[in-house]
Amino acid sequence: MSSGLWGYGGAEGYAAGTDLTGFRVEATDGHIGKVDKHTEDVDTAHIVVDTGPWIFGREVLLPAGTITRVDVAEKTVWVDRTQDEVKNSPEFDRNEHTGDREYYERLDGYYSGSVL
Repeated sequence: MSSGLWGYGGAEGYAAGTDLTGFRVEATDGHIGKVDKHTEDVDTAHIVVDTGPWIFGREVLLPAGTITRVDVAEKTVWVDRTQDEVKNSPEFDRNEHTGDREYYERLDGYYSGSVL
């Protein structure tokens, strides 16, 4: 995967080692949930967002490269995707997809194709 989506390089305000768990997540057009998990793993850095009642408790995985800004004081993460783009993302199941290279490639294709 070479799309550049799998690292925090473009996230203003992000510092390596920052625990994003529990942070609010805002899409370009509104709130989408909170960070349930995040990783800084090389080539697969991402956050898992618990969408709560917004889309019936679904969890979604967002590549770290979709994050545009992190505000540690406000405990908020902003991503450069719309609510619909997040809602329509490939299904995430932590039991099936954690570490699944094909799943990451599918996400890479989805988010690379929907770059704003």
